[in-house]
Amino acid sequence: PWTVAPDPVVAPRPGGGGGWLWTIDPAQFTDVDGRKYLYYGSYYGGISVTELTPDGLRAVGQPTLVAIDNKFEGSHVVRHDGYYYLFASTANCCAGPATGYSVHVGRSTSPRGPFTDADGLPLVASRAGGTPVLTQNGNRWIGTGHNGFLTDLTGQDWLVYHAIDRADPYLDEPFGINERPMLLDRLDWIDGWPTVRAGAGPSDGRTEAPVTTGAVDGRFDRPALTGWRVTDGAWQVVGTGPTGRLAGTGALVSRRALGGDVRVETDLRLTSTGPATGGASGLILDGVAVLVDPAAGRLTVHAGDATLGSAPLPAGFTGRDWHNLAVEVRGRQLVAELSPARLGDQVATLSVRLDRPVAGPVGVRADGPAEFDNLSGTRLYQPVHRAVPAPRVGALLPAYSDEFDGGTTGAGWQWVRPDDRVTVAGGALRWPVQSADLVGTGNTAGVLLRDAPDGDYVVETKLTLDLGEETVRNYQQAGLVAYVDDDRFARLSQVAIWNTRQVEYGYELPFGDGLAYGGNIGAAPATTTWLRLAHRVDPVSGEHEFRAGSSRDGTHWTWSGVWTFPAGTTPRIGLVAHGGAEPAVTAEFDYLHVYR
Repeated sequence: PWTVAPDPVVAPRPGGGGGWLWTIDPAQFTDVDGRKYLYYGSYYGGISVTELTPDGLRAVGQPTLVAIDNKFEGSHVVRHDGYYYLFASTANCCAGPATGYSVHVGRSTSPRGPFTDADGLPLVASRAGGTPVLTQNGNRWIGTGHNGFLTDLTGQDWLVYHAIDRADPYLDEPFGINERPMLLDRLDWIDGWPTVRAGAGPSDGRTEAPVTTGAVDGRFDRPALTGWRVTDGAWQVVGTGPTGRLAGTGALVSRRALGGDVRVETDLRLTSTGPATGGASGLILDGVAVLVDPAAGRLTVHAGDATLGSAPLPAGFTGRDWHNLAVEVRGRQLVAELSPARLGDQVATLSVRLDRPVAGPVGVRADGPAEFDNLSGTRLYQPVHRAVPAPRVGALLPAYSDEFDGGTTGAGWQWVRPDDRVTVAGGALRWPVQSADLVGTGNTAGVLLRDAPDGDYVVETKLTLDLGEETVRNYQQAGLVAYVDDDRFARLSQVAIWNTRQVEYGYELPFGDGLAYGGNIGAAPATTTWLRLAHRVDPVSGEHEFRAGSSRDGTHWTWSGVWTFPAGTTPRIGLVAHGGAEPAVTAEFDYLHVYR
């Protein structure tokens, strides 16, 4: 049963202007030393981490900011290959058919950070880092964010998240409560970084599912030990049904042998009422024993009388609480993990090299009173090592491009609301940022457009826009636009959002009797940022899909979300610079290139 705690774990926190910082979205994490942490927070106040008391009921010490305000929320932390990965969601969760919510990540060698992205950029900087893990790909699902994490019986990781069906975005159309069903997709680790389906994004339709039944299973929901052989000691099933578990001492192994790369796991606890002076317990794989030994304070691997390796258990560990022990063998490499919740929160990890592959039965061993549940063994998952291809950039199309190397724009440009302050000189188009906007019904901003080629293409610009850092400059921006009309466009901009500087991929469309606007967030900008929109026509629906990309050096690109335009529309491409004239700042476009 649940017991109500008398006080909040983290108390309400006063914010600016008499309000309260957003102390929401808690995510608890247990480290390898047994210390417990709580991550919490949202846009107003950012994401912080605090240590918890051993019972998890109170925060202790001073919290540490790990992700900047006005960009991140919905944090979740896992430990993987020696790093701590902070998953966090960004953009608006709930803008109906224009929702661009997505999941980004940073990693650290400490649970308190600093967390940095794949480009080495910190998540607490004004130009905040964050490597995309999951973003919309042009199918039915948009706003893919606020994730959880799980591992199936084969060792494959999965991301749990919510999303919005862009054709059915509200519980009560046309506006109101956003309808956000829960989704589940495979999470791959490529070159040390997590990505959903190797970067393909959310699935739609029939696809692979987590493995929930092993080749060898010990659920102990019936009295008989079918499929198992007692080799030593005495064992019994305690209880039946969902609460059934195995109890006893000695060894119990499967009658079925597992060969090749395998994964075996079990939940276990030591039931001795005395001090932790013995009773090592754990898993057996073809004669190799992986044991939790509280008396020695170690997680150990043994083959016969030889100890192949060990790792420390947290101080004060007794083993009397349930823990999950998982062991993977790939070739001759064995990796063992002990965790309290089986959610990337290992309290001990160990990797050793075996002198032979494992090819025999699996089971459990207990040198003292112990209980086991959910014992399973199956073939190990096969990791994905290569990401799906990024959009390709082919030959330059000069007829659709402009180098801005004359005294005026080249042929083919068209204005919506001309701005006579724009100049072309010295190989650049310079556009003072307007005190105007495109969002909503006002439509006061100028748009500089040209026709796009048929078929697949990529449009690119090099933009210099000095928005400074830290200060509030809402919402000065400049960048690329794909434009049907004032009420249907996708705008990829370097933008100031409160104290942050972000690459936002905004989107507006008619919906119901009004308009919907939302944004998707890309990688961190620099003062000079390269921007791309990659266009393709969906061969089935005929929709125009525009995927956003950005770069800080013009060479290494980060690709983010996709916005779509209906079949039968004719999007044009172009430039924008608006969102506020104070303080004065000029956007400098070095070129506009269109590539096949």
